Amino acid sequence: MTLRVRYGETDQMGVAYYANYLTWFEVGRTELCRVLGRPYESWEREGIFLPVVEAHCRYKHSVRYDEEIVVFTSFGDLSPASLSFRCRVLRKSDGRLLAEGWTKHVFAGLSGKIIRGGNPMADWIKEQLNSRIGGGENGEQTCDSVGK
Repeated sequence: MTLRVRYGETDQMGVAYYANYLTWFEVGRTELCRVLGRPYESWEREGIFLPVVEAHCRYKHSVRYDEEIVVFTSFGDLSPASLSFRCRVLRKSDGRLLAEGWTKHVFAGLSGKIIRGGNPMADWIKEQLNSRIGGGENGEQTCDSVGK
């Protein structure tokens, strides 16, 4: 998915503030599920939530105000109780890797209790991992590439 760095996402020097990368990771994972046909909102209506329990981001190069970035997102490790998403952020103009990382989530019900079995979302993700729909390297997705 392609995004443009907005003024409010930068510091006084016009460089993207580090915490925004985690926001871009979130946009990537949300859009990945949406373009694969199951947006987060549909899972939440069914009582399945994905709270973040861990996050990691390694920063490689900076990006500045008004530059375009491309967010690549893929499903990572999957267990009956948790899921991770791998993310990479590249500068669109030159393909330079700006940051890479992951977020880990648990499958939880509305009460916050972890769902450990009989989880239709985990089953759906497993199907996506097996089919690698529209995927690039290691099943990596962009919203622009899915289904093409």
